[in-house]
Amino acid sequence: MSDARIERFARILVDYSTHLGPGDRVLIEGTTAAEPLIRALYRRALEVGAHPHILMEFPEQQEIFFEKASESQLDEPPTFQKLAYEKFESRIRIHSATNPRALSGFDPAKLGRRQKALAPLLQTQMERGARGELRWLTTLFPTEGYAIEAGMGWNAYQDFVFRACHADEDAPVSYWKNVEAAQALMIERLHGHHLVTLRGPNVDLSLSIKNRTFINSCGTHNMPDGEIYTGPVEQSVNGWVKFTYPAIYNGVAVEGIELVFTDGRVDQAKAEKNQSFLLEMLGSDAGARYVGEFAIGTNFEIDRFTGNILFDEKIGGTFHMALGAGYPETGSKNKSVIHWDMICDMRQDAEMAVDGEVIYRNGQFVF
Repeated sequence: MSDARIERFARILVDYSTHLGPGDRVLIEGTTAAEPLIRALYRRALEVGAHPHILMEFPEQQEIFFEKASESQLDEPPTFQKLAYEKFESRIRIHSATNPRALSGFDPAKLGRRQKALAPLLQTQMERGARGELRWLTTLFPTEGYAIEAGMGWNAYQDFVFRACHADEDAPVSYWKNVEAAQALMIERLHGHHLVTLRGPNVDLSLSIKNRTFINSCGTHNMPDGEIYTGPVEQSVNGWVKFTYPAIYNGVAVEGIELVFTDGRVDQAKAEKNQSFLLEMLGSDAGARYVGEFAIGTNFEIDRFTGNILFDEKIGGTFHMALGAGYPETGSKNKSVIHWDMICDMRQDAEMAVDGEVIYRNGQFVF
């Protein structure tokens, strides 16, 4: 695929998102479907003096693994990823599945067992990332599989992805720096407050952000980006929420999720589709029923649900919560083998208040 946008995309990821420099070791993960971007990243990383290491999968590799893997193979953490996550200065992961639903037919218990084997990598990423030792980034390369999932044509989907990342323009870094400045004002509205309440057709929820830090997510860990997030006080979440969109995890789409929280813990859980998978994931460990992340999506350029959480959690006018592992830099103490984002729309008849003051109404901050 010859496309000038791919070269600009690689420069955004190397020069801005991970700001690679001389001597930095970077792991570049993706499938062979992302080869054009991987090639551009490899070239750019070398140009800035970094040491790029490529780890590529063929498209159906995960399917074969879950079909054939024994229990001991499911339990074995991936050697090269483990080394890179523990030692390297950076990691760029490129979601590039040709069939995003490839794992949906596998036993949830088998998927959950593998998740436990991968859990130390997630914990290492979060802990080293919080200390500034690992500049990790997750992004996406458009594939026909993602286009189908999004209900879009192939060319239209490519345009959508590159536009959302601003790889279709000459000065993308300026755009993301402006996003950072705008989101800093939103964080200022939340700073120093304790109790957040959310009310709307699909939510009646309260949680505490006392002594917790909101992170300004502006293209340094995700691309595209556009959210502010924190880790709520673990035992503080109370109330009910029905998530607007399917929550997709390990290629399994769980639809119509409703959760009831009592003192931070998911007390009741049901779903209209794939409820058994939801309950299996909630049983992964003690932390899986607690919220590790509370976030507000701010990217109004992502104007549709695409079935990919990297884009969907950023939709302007929504909030999302992740069950499971929290980011230590927010103050979150929750640990789990899962980190599962679920999205709720706040654009109609909804508001958010902090300590009783309404600061957000119908999907927009009130300044």
